[in-house]
This record gives sequence, structure tokens and C-alpha cells, in this order.
Amino acid sequence: MRTLLFAILLLGVGATALAKSSTEVQRSWQFSVLLDGSPIGYHRFELLSRESELEVLSEASFDVRFLFINAFRYRHSNRELWEGECLRVIESSTRQNGEEFAVSGERLAEGLTIEANGRSDRLDGCVMTFAYWNPRFLEQTRLLHPQTGEYMTVEVQPLGREKLTVRGESVVASAYQVKARDVDITVFYSDDDEWLGLESVAKGGRIIRYVLT
Repeated sequence: MRTLLFAILLLGVGATALAKSSTEVQRSWQFSVLLDGSPIGYHRFELLSRESELEVLSEASFDVRFLFINAFRYRHSNRELWEGECLRVIESSTRQNGEEFAVSGERLAEGLTIEANGRSDRLDGCVMTFAYWNPRFLEQTRLLHPQTGEYMTVEVQPLGREKLTVRGESVVASAYQVKARDVDITVFYSDDDEWLGLESVAKGGRIIRYVLT
């Protein structure tokens, strides 16, 4: 089951509850998450203007049941601060079937320092996470995993135009395949670069789908 939902774990860009008196919501997404067509939870995102920075918040909750038993339980929250196209701060927490994970990081003069589950690392240059809300992430060759803190090598391939159901309507979207170790994800965008959805093939051929509501 951990392998089954590995792709989902990459989607936690942003989330903790913060006072918004000095922020302005720029854009938000609410996705229903389906596994082989059956709903298992939600994942929501908010992009906020925060002084000279962009703050990205998200929250995910999944429950996979098998024969009336809760076989998989997943809760994830994450907060990121961005300066331009570069990650400046990340704080994430995850609970997966009783296991807990935590990642924190901040960009200092010597680079982006990452603390992840007792491991420390330093990343040079401009670092991006799997920031599906920003199509510029498709130009990267390495991306930071927000749950594990791993800096993953990725390959991106355009797949052309595909039909997609968005908010109950059929639209034509541009599709891109994002591949990394044990990850095979297709992400969809409108003609004006709005993130419209996501699909992943998990172990055993099961399909994870994000449907924008």
C-alpha cells in the first residue's frame, strides 16, 4: 500500500493554518482524489501573497478501505515560502499508517538546508519542489520531495493534448509525464497554464486521479 500511494506523497506542496490578516489569496484548488474511480479523500491548495513572497499551503487526507477495514490512512500538511521561482522555506508533517515524517528547510547564504527525519542535507542553487501549481517546475531536472526531503532526479516529457473532465465539463488540456524513481505521473494544464488535474499509475496498474471540483 505504501508503494501504491507513493505518487500521492509527492503532492504535498504547502500547508499549516496561519493568520491571513496580511495575506491575499491569489489562487486555490480543491481536488477530489480517486483510486480506480472510487473516492478516497481530498487535496486542497492555496497560493497567498505574503509581502514580497509567495506562500503555498496545502492539506491532504486519504483513507483506503478494504473489506470494511481502513487499510491505509494518510494525513499530510505542508507550508512553503517562495521567492520568485526558488524555494526559501519548507515545513511539512505527515502521518502514514501510524508512521510520522517531518521535513524542514530554509535557504541560507550557503544554500538550502534540509532536515528530514533525522537526516541533514544542503542543496545548492535554486531548488523547486513538485510544484504542480507552477508549470515552470516542468523545466527542472531535479525536484525536492516534500515528505522525505529527497532531492530526486526527474524526467519530463510532453504528451500532447488530451481530453479531461474539469468541474463537470469536458476540456482539452496539455499533458506532461513526470517520471522519477518509482514515480510515473501525468499532469494537465489549460491553455493559460492553470493546473487542471493529475493522474498516476500505481503498482498493480491501479489509477490515482485528481479531479478538480
